[in-house]
Amino acid sequence: MPRRRIGFWYRFAAVICKPPLVVLLKRDWRGMEHIPAEGGFITAVNHNSHIDPFAYAHFQYNTGRVPRFLAKSGLFKKGFVGAAMRGTGQIPVYRESTDALSAFRAAIDAVDRGECVAFYPEGTLTRDPDGWPMTGKTGAARVALQTKCPVIPVAQWGCNELLPPYAKKPHLLPRKTHRVLAGPPVDLARFYDRDMTAELLKEATEVIMAAVTEQLELIRGEKAPETPYDPRRERIEQRRRTQAQAHRNSGQTVQEEGLGK
Repeated sequence: MPRRRIGFWYRFAAVICKPPLVVLLKRDWRGMEHIPAEGGFITAVNHNSHIDPFAYAHFQYNTGRVPRFLAKSGLFKKGFVGAAMRGTGQIPVYRESTDALSAFRAAIDAVDRGECVAFYPEGTLTRDPDGWPMTGKTGAARVALQTKCPVIPVAQWGCNELLPPYAKKPHLLPRKTHRVLAGPPVDLARFYDRDMTAELLKEATEVIMAAVTEQLELIRGEKAPETPYDPRRERIEQRRRTQAQAHRNSGQTVQEEGLGK
């Protein structure tokens, strides 16, 4: 399957976005040889800054294989941004609607056409206190197992030093370095031609996220925690802590009232 041409809108977006990225960030990009020259594929990328989609797109644009991101449907509706999102072939995600699965169908179609679909499997900025990848959602695994396309694990670091997660102001000086490392394709062959159960998708997702985390370990020169941060588990634990604290406070109030009688 031949590669899709970059096209006017992607080139136009590059003209606008590349100059500020070059000014703000130095580059240490490795692993471009793992980006397939032809055919459809997926990249699975960690997410630790609001600006890393632009910096990562710059990296992959320079490989000649532009990524199609999954993005909130509201960005596609009006004005210049909407025209750019549609023109560059990004894929709208309709959350909490009957069209929610259309993004996965569109991603599968894009891979079948020989394009690259870039997934942020975490689904949002990492909430891990040290910036490591969290547990992933199963969308990338679902598309990968249905298409049997290569899945390239990609780690990036540095945009989070320029604009930390959930921060409002960038740290411009000293100039930061955007480090990217793309690894060899993830081996998912053992998951092919099996019933696509929730457990199978979860296991395949864990393999993908482990590969992304391994690339980030190489970039950072340190080991990630053995157990990835799980936002769902953290919410459950937070509720338990809140309920336990409320119970202790209630008991303390009863005790104080008893002493006051």
